[in-house]
Amino acid sequence: MSPSRRDAEGHRQVGPTRESLVERLIGEAMEEGGFDELPHRGEPLPLEDETLAGDMASAFHILRNAGMAPPWIEADKEARRLLAERDEIVARGRGATPLRASVLRRRLRDVVERANQAIAILNAEAPTPAQHRRPLALERELAALEWAVHGRETRGRETPGA
Repeated sequence: MSPSRRDAEGHRQVGPTRESLVERLIGEAMEEGGFDELPHRGEPLPLEDETLAGDMASAFHILRNAGMAPPWIEADKEARRLLAERDEIVARGRGATPLRASVLRRRLRDVVERANQAIAILNAEAPTPAQHRRPLALERELAALEWAVHGRETRGRETPGA
């Protein structure tokens, strides 16, 4: 079966053409508006700029293609996850019973220790100090939990570190 197409005046032409099936399908999709909602429409596609990575550019490219990130970025992700867990523990402390508060204190100590480990890795691996995080002070974190546990009884007290 010979391919067919329409010329500029809309007349059907039958026979071999230079237009491939893929080009024809793309043309039809364009006419139907199939590409109208794509990101970066009418703009150049953003390029992956690795100029600041220096001699590590190819390593970062390989990691990104493998769905991984440099160790300091993975450490920062872990630190952020643990900081969110810390916040959740403190929030659960509001009005907790003495037994529940004891369990939360143990969990908080563990989370602070693991967060500080992730922060130490981040700070050792990060390329500049701009990516560094301050380690958590266990005493301050425990004080925040205590304030949450006893906050209803001690209205008017400031939060620790405020």
